[in-house]
Amino acid sequence: MLKKFYQWLDDRVGIHDLVTTQFRNFMVPRDANILSGLGGVAIIAVLIQVISGILLIMYYIPHPDHAFRSVQVITDQVQFGWLFRMVHVIGANFLVAILLLHIAVVFYRSNFQKPRELIWVSGVFSLFVILAFCVSGNLLPWNQISYWSTTVITSIPSVIPGIGEWVSKFLKGGQTVSGITLSRFFAFHVAILPFIFGVIGGLHLLFVRRTGLAPSLKEEPLPYVEFRHEIHPNGKPFFPGFFATQMGASMLYLAAIFFVISFIPSLFFLPDSFIQANPLETPANIDAPYYFRAFRTILEIVPHEFTGVCIQLIILVLFTFWPFIDFGEERRIFILNMPVIEGSIAHCILGYKWCPWETVLLHL
Repeated sequence: MLKKFYQWLDDRVGIHDLVTTQFRNFMVPRDANILSGLGGVAIIAVLIQVISGILLIMYYIPHPDHAFRSVQVITDQVQFGWLFRMVHVIGANFLVAILLLHIAVVFYRSNFQKPRELIWVSGVFSLFVILAFCVSGNLLPWNQISYWSTTVITSIPSVIPGIGEWVSKFLKGGQTVSGITLSRFFAFHVAILPFIFGVIGGLHLLFVRRTGLAPSLKEEPLPYVEFRHEIHPNGKPFFPGFFATQMGASMLYLAAIFFVISFIPSLFFLPDSFIQANPLETPANIDAPYYFRAFRTILEIVPHEFTGVCIQLIILVLFTFWPFIDFGEERRIFILNMPVIEGSIAHCILGYKWCPWETVLLHL
């Protein structure tokens, strides 16, 4: 029965041809490993967030009088509601970690250079959108930590002369965090940001698919003159070999989530996370998530707030458009004694050294 249905569907859609042309004939480097497949893990992580988020908003009420109580109902009364909430909260933190690791690997291997500048830029913007998801979703439980951390975050733009105060009021929907802020953040979280992420993430996948994965770490890349797709003649098919590697890494990702749920469920929850938001009582400890602590530290050590915000903006701009600063051709970390590439500002400043850790990571 299933075979007949598959044949009927294949005659009309061409599933076999699709799998052959887009997966079996899509070649990847022979030494592609788990670190090379972190992008696929990120896709699985995003899908988990989407599914768990859809299940949560079926019971969530985006109103300041009911939001905190609705989260309690989801956790305590809805069947498996506690599980989907924990998966969503912990998965969000793990997703950011996966994306940061993915970007670190790409940066370390210099896979951001010509012709992959657009892959890097679209990937960085995808990370920014995910962080915006985290900020908007943080307010939705309407507890003490979420309320006051949102108050701090939405007040940061106000130190920028000119438009800063307007941006702060736009985010909050007024002078202070209120029910309007909750409704606005809910709209961002479930409607506006998913659309933006779909566009940017789709472009990122398109650029990767069109350009192909970067050549092997041990192969010197060919000079890039015009568009070409990396065919990797000595590589391996994406499906089933590399696909299986990505799925194995995704299983490790899920195992890590359920390990935290089972043994340290309060890892990403502070005590005040279980107290309803009170605008008249400020918690003693408002700690930023780990992915924002570097920026919080900058604001703490720089005496002037405006200077601290400017430093952060400069860092973000440099981070986003780094391929246009380090604009040399691609190079491979296993090719020793490679001269500094002419025209690469970053290489002229930093030079280039081979790191033996890649030898270990290559075999993961």
